Amino acid sequence: MSYTAPLKDMLFNIEHLAGLQQIAQMPGFEDAGLETAQAVLEECAKLNQDVIAPLNWEGDRHPSFHHGGNQVTTTPGFKEAYRQYAEGGWQGLQHPADFGGQGLPKTIGAACGEMLNSANMSFALCPLLTDGAIEALLTAGSDDMKARYLEKLISGQWSGTMNLTEPQAGSDLAAVRTRAEPQADGTYRVFGTKIYITYGEHDMAENIIHLVLARVQGAPEGVKGISLFVCPKFLVNDDGSLGARNDVHCVSIEHKLGIKASPTAVLQYGDHGGAIGYLVGEENRGLEYMFIMMNAARYAVGVQGIAIAERAYQKAVQYARDRVQSRPVDGSLSAAGPIIHHPDVRRMLMTMRATTEGCRAMASVAAAAYDAAHHHPDAGVRKDNQAFYEFLVPLVKGYSTEMSIEVASLGVQVHGGMGFIEETGAAQYYRDAKILTIYEGTTAIQANDLVGRKTARDGGQTAKAIAAQIARTESELLSADHADAQALGRRLQSAREAFLEVVDFIAANTRSNPNAAFAGSVPYLLLAGNLMAGWQMGRALLVAITPQARAQDAGFMTAKITTARFYGDHILSRVPGMRDAIVEGAGSVTGLALEAF
Repeated sequence: MSYTAPLKDMLFNIEHLAGLQQIAQMPGFEDAGLETAQAVLEECAKLNQDVIAPLNWEGDRHPSFHHGGNQVTTTPGFKEAYRQYAEGGWQGLQHPADFGGQGLPKTIGAACGEMLNSANMSFALCPLLTDGAIEALLTAGSDDMKARYLEKLISGQWSGTMNLTEPQAGSDLAAVRTRAEPQADGTYRVFGTKIYITYGEHDMAENIIHLVLARVQGAPEGVKGISLFVCPKFLVNDDGSLGARNDVHCVSIEHKLGIKASPTAVLQYGDHGGAIGYLVGEENRGLEYMFIMMNAARYAVGVQGIAIAERAYQKAVQYARDRVQSRPVDGSLSAAGPIIHHPDVRRMLMTMRATTEGCRAMASVAAAAYDAAHHHPDAGVRKDNQAFYEFLVPLVKGYSTEMSIEVASLGVQVHGGMGFIEETGAAQYYRDAKILTIYEGTTAIQANDLVGRKTARDGGQTAKAIAAQIARTESELLSADHADAQALGRRLQSAREAFLEVVDFIAANTRSNPNAAFAGSVPYLLLAGNLMAGWQMGRALLVAITPQARAQDAGFMTAKITTARFYGDHILSRVPGMRDAIVEGAGSVTGLALEAF
């Protein structure tokens, strides 16, 4: 099926919710106004619609292949598409111009990232991991590392990976056993096995720059003894040319439920004397540096959820328009008609549409906060936006990805029996979506972060400050001379009040009664994500009802109002019940004796 980038919705969010015009006034972003955003998004849409999207189904049928030895061949067409992607400068879109990037805001980059992942999520994973490697080296790499690696990573000539997981160390990185032995020349020899390494071996880039967590001999136990190393596939000479092959080898690639075209590698370090590694920053601070990559990747994975939901929605709408089955219950047609006439199909499509648009709006606002946190001239504004962005990251990652599974499942349901048949394509989105709630930290890991670092640590102050902003939007909705605005305002008020009760519960119980707090951690994340998305839908509705907006594009604005109203009535309305489960239902989560399971 073809893919059409939702440019109108993206540009609406960028202009009216993210406030790109204000971002364009910040140092370094002076040329990143709305005209630039529109031009960039339109060009990005062409590449993804015409070149990358047609390879999505092909990648599912003909995944990457490990030939044995150390050779992995990607899906036919991927290598050429990647060449076009790199030559177009897309890898460097939001990276510094000092190293060959374009230096555009994350607010624009996130929309381009959504298009790439909607077009072909398996393909998009290679640039996603490279982005993370670039961020880590920009933050913690030495000047020599930056000079040696960044330009070619940003150009897409080389790709990057994250190497955290080991057979015995999944979410618990304290169990990492890969070791690094210091050498007299200042390098290290790295030994160990890393698993689940996305694009750990492939044929699309000339070199692969692996960022690897390992322990230096004598380091403290636990996470405080982990260091970060650069281990390139090919060593890099002082003149930038490629040297000898490093002692890191792909043992196999995994056979997976989804994202089949993305080669997920098992990498073996040091079977022939030790892989040469270069310390990033200081010893024993590796997890701190890796979290830079992980935070960038977690936001990006949330965008992947929005992307796959959009693709599933488009597929379902197409099918619902084409599939003729039964007369409509209201008698509007005299004979059987397309199933899009049936109320329950409309409910499913509206659920898909509203949740996707809500999460897209939330992610766009989060990207704007990131831009302000890094570029606003006022230190106080930077601090506030950093706190806001950090609060939103687990919600963008956790809620948007959980939402994507619901949306992709509904996409299969709209297709009925044909959705269960692989040839229709709906099942691929469902299978691809499942990984999003697992990698780069499961939903439970995101929820633990939300509970511990983002809520309990400051006693809920950041959460309550955000709730105060939501209350202002509520007031505007309730005072508007518009029935849909008032209805959404009431839903938003109920959801915000439930959120505040949960915040108080979490803040009060995280230390004194941790089982109670963490029993509700994932429901809290889903509640908070639902509220934040609903808040943005409320802001969107307020824009859409203005005469200026309706004069600009009446059809789009009418659809936005209807979608926002649906979000309030059918999705935001779930929040009070979630509050009850968290605050009043914690005991039943842990009440059953272990031996009874």
